[in-house]
Amino acid sequence: MKRILMITTGGTIASRQTDQGLVPELSAAEMLSFIPSVSEVCDISTLHLFNIDSTNIEPKHWEMLSMAIEKHYDCYDGFVICHGTDTLAYTASALSYMVQGSPKPIVITGAQRPIDMDITDAKTNLLDSFIYASDPESEDVTIVFDGKVIVGTRAKKVRAKSYNAFESINFPYLAVIQDGRVVRYLNTSKHSTPPEFFHRMDRRVCVLKLTPGIEAEILSFILNNYDGIVIESYGVGGIPDYFAKEFYNQLEKWKQEDKIIIMSTQVANEGSNMTIYEVGKKVKQDFNLMEAYDMTLEATITKLMWLMSAKEINHEDTQVLKEKFYRKVNHDILITS
Repeated sequence: MKRILMITTGGTIASRQTDQGLVPELSAAEMLSFIPSVSEVCDISTLHLFNIDSTNIEPKHWEMLSMAIEKHYDCYDGFVICHGTDTLAYTASALSYMVQGSPKPIVITGAQRPIDMDITDAKTNLLDSFIYASDPESEDVTIVFDGKVIVGTRAKKVRAKSYNAFESINFPYLAVIQDGRVVRYLNTSKHSTPPEFFHRMDRRVCVLKLTPGIEAEILSFILNNYDGIVIESYGVGGIPDYFAKEFYNQLEKWKQEDKIIIMSTQVANEGSNMTIYEVGKKVKQDFNLMEAYDMTLEATITKLMWLMSAKEINHEDTQVLKEKFYRKVNHDILITS
């Protein structure tokens, strides 16, 4: 029987109803008491790491998770992390970069309703996660939710209340859990070497979401306060004319100060391609801008955080960082030009 470490971090799945609203209070033992049949699936140990609403998750919590997984990695066959849904996709992406090439599964799950409620998705999600983590073919960082298995870098929360809260963006589901069995849609080559662990994420990353009529002055503030910028443009990607003059001025400064700029799109599916329209093609050519292409916003942000941290530690130049951005990690990118 597989040995699985359950790591609790709080979230709705572990919450109780109080006068102040839902508050994460349930212990791992209390949560497991609602799925007694799990004892037939695997042998479970528990680790309580922190107990917060996932709205309060920040990079220091990802660092705590990656360190905890590394510390216990050799003692267990897999890991199940219980997490709130609001930032779950960010955590799954972050851990994909902080624990790379894991032959053992690192499964992240949560719920839209607390596990102690009569009507809840938590019991199914938690049991399914242990089933997937115990399967010998499972590996890497994934999300198990609503019976679906999503690659850690490809998930996005698309519904605020419904049980089918997450979708896989620009990539198929790895598998589904049906009647207690893992039914795989994709068979990938198993990792044959130990994982590579990282424990730092650079916070100096900002997302600028373009909106009609946005004031160009915001660019100077971002330049002075952040070293990595992800610009969410419209459609396949472009810069509006009324924004372009100041954008060009600031990009000249960004080049001199070794800033990293990545163009992405506000459209979840199908990705960016700045070469299609004039509003994107010229600025990309003039400044050799990077693009997120088919990556999710969550993966783009966390990959940039990881790379910027590694750049600082290893004293790498910006060109090396750009090359590494397009190297595939846990299926995070398919298109690179």
